[in-house]
Amino acid sequence: MFRKKLPMILQRYYDLEAQASLPDAPSRPDFADILREYTQLTPFVQEIQSLHALDTELSNLGHLLNDPDFKAMALEEMSILTQRISDQEWTIRCLLLPKDQDDDRNAIMEIRAGTGGEEAALFVGTLLRMYRRYAEHKGWTCEILSTSESDQGGIREVAMSISGRDVFAHLKFEAGVHRVQRVPETEASGRLHTSTATVAVLPEVEDIDIQIAEKDLRIDVFRSSGPGGQSVNTTDSAVRITHIPTGLVVQQQDEKSQHKNKAKALKILRSRLYDKMRSEQDQERADSRHSQVGRGERSERIRTYNFPQGRLTDHRIKLTLYKLSQIIEGGSGLEEVIQALLADDRAQQLAQEDILIPSSEQR
Repeated sequence: MFRKKLPMILQRYYDLEAQASLPDAPSRPDFADILREYTQLTPFVQEIQSLHALDTELSNLGHLLNDPDFKAMALEEMSILTQRISDQEWTIRCLLLPKDQDDDRNAIMEIRAGTGGEEAALFVGTLLRMYRRYAEHKGWTCEILSTSESDQGGIREVAMSISGRDVFAHLKFEAGVHRVQRVPETEASGRLHTSTATVAVLPEVEDIDIQIAEKDLRIDVFRSSGPGGQSVNTTDSAVRITHIPTGLVVQQQDEKSQHKNKAKALKILRSRLYDKMRSEQDQERADSRHSQVGRGERSERIRTYNFPQGRLTDHRIKLTLYKLSQIIEGGSGLEEVIQALLADDRAQQLAQEDILIPSSEQR
């Protein structure tokens, strides 16, 4: 039972506290590691202490059961406390779940038009605006790395870097195929069109995470072009980098400087290589887990945005909300969807660990 782990967590926390309090602690070579682990355990300890306080309160109420004048009140209070203890146990179980090693990372998000022609390109613009608004809502920062516009003002594809607290943890389940159903403004007959866009969410990595040998790269330079293929630059500033061992190709032309385009292209390439490595390492675990949320593979249709009905449906967790206008604004509306995905992922992990999960009513 998970409660057996709690005394060990407390003991480790108090041991670290004692070590950090020693006079010579700051001079120890492992002092930074001690402080880091101590900080990581602090939220666990706070929740465990809250659970113990509830246990004590429940135990004290038990003494009133033999008193006829207080028995009814005690039973009512015990029922409330029992529910609070169940909720608190759920919170601690979630904290004890193994954490995705990349959850703390920033992310690179790539959005590409799929089927649907120009309407798909316009949908990319809708998604880009939604995610940028969501980033503002979370206090994150966004930097557009590259864009490719369509001939009629849409966006064929865009890549952006998103920085802030727990960015990848919140956005990783956005990866997949997003489907839109709406009547295009250019459609005179008012017919409903179905289009798609593909979203990829990659953990942003540094040079120390992924080392790329120069001999494994082929770098081509050329003149950048705009919609319709017209030249927008008179110098060879655009850069195309091919990673020869994997065949991955990244093209960057937004900057006027060849050096800046190369730096941005390498940033995207590192994240794609890391994502490829991560996917390969996680494949066996993902196959055995059969999570409803899954990894959000790019071939998987994960969500439908139906504009005439004002409806959003996330097919992985069978969530339907009739508040599409609020969701595409990217604030609390999208937050509700993302929190539902995170909650389902935690429930799937708990089920995999054979831990008893309270019903939704209990939570």
